[in-house]
Amino acid sequence: MSEAVRLHLHLVSDSTGETVTRVARAALCQFDDVVPVEHVWVFVRSAPQLERVLKIIEALPGLVIYTLMSPEARYRLESHCRRLGIPCVAALDSVMQALTVLVGSAGRPRIGRQHALDQHYFSRIEAMSFAMRHDDGQHAEELEEADVVLVGVSRTSKTPTCVYLAHRGVKAANVPVVAGSPLIGDVERLTRPLVVGLTIKPEALVEIRRTRQRMLGLRPEDGGRYGRDYVDPVRVREEIVFARRLCARHGWPEIDVTRRSVEETAAAIYQLLQLRRQPELGALGAPLPTPLLADETG
Repeated sequence: MSEAVRLHLHLVSDSTGETVTRVARAALCQFDDVVPVEHVWVFVRSAPQLERVLKIIEALPGLVIYTLMSPEARYRLESHCRRLGIPCVAALDSVMQALTVLVGSAGRPRIGRQHALDQHYFSRIEAMSFAMRHDDGQHAEELEEADVVLVGVSRTSKTPTCVYLAHRGVKAANVPVVAGSPLIGDVERLTRPLVVGLTIKPEALVEIRRTRQRMLGLRPEDGGRYGRDYVDPVRVREEIVFARRLCARHGWPEIDVTRRSVEETAAAIYQLLQLRRQPELGALGAPLPTPLLADETG
C-alpha cells in the first residue's frame, strides 16, 4: 500500500462555503491515499480579502476549488494559481455550462443565491421543527401531517434519519416499536404519510445497545429500561421479529440499517417517497432503493 499523500486543499467561496466543501469532500472520499488539510475561506467578497487568501495559497500550495461569482475575483484567483502552477477548479462551471447550452440562457449569477430565504428554506426549517416535535412518538395525534413516519425498535437510527430527511424538507416523525404493545398514535390508520420500518440484524443491535449501556454508565443487572432484557440476544431477536411481522402485516416497506449510514437510509426513504408521489416513475421502471431488505431475520 502506497504512503498517503498530504494535500493542502483551499476551498474559496464568496458565500458560506457549503457547496464547495461538499463537492470537494465528495471527490476526495474516493481517494484512500490522500490526507486532505482543509483551508476553507468563506465570504471572500473584496479584493483585500482575496489577496490575503492568495498569499496563504502561495505559502501552502495544493489544490484550489472555488465558487466565486465575481468575474474579477475569478480572474485574479485563476491567473495567480496559473502563475504558481497550482491547479484551480471552479466547482460549478461545468454544470452551469451544460445548463446554458440546454436552456439557452446564461442565468443571472448572484452571491449566496442558493441560501436565499425562499420557500425551500422555510420548508426545511419547518421540517426540522416537525422532526424534533415528533421524535420517539411525541404528539402522536399530529402524525397525519407527516410526509414520512419511521417505525422500529430502539436504536435503529430513527431519530438521526428523521433529522437528515428534514434537511431535505421532508416532514418526518418516528414511533418506537415495543414487542407486544400497540403502536403509539394509531400508525396503522394513517393515510397521508409513507410509513417505513427500520430494522437491523440482531447481533448488530445487541452490540449497539451494549455500547449505549456503557455510555450511560449502566450495567445489565441494574434493571430498568436499559437492563438485562435490553441486550439479551434472545429478547432482541424477538423484538425485531415482532417489528418485521408488524410491517409485513400492514405492507410497510422495510429498510435494513445494518452497516448502512444514515445518509444511505435517508436516500432510500427519499426515493420511496418520490415513487409514492410520482407513481409514473415506477411505470417507467425506476429502480427501488438498494438498502431495501432482501432476506429474513430469524
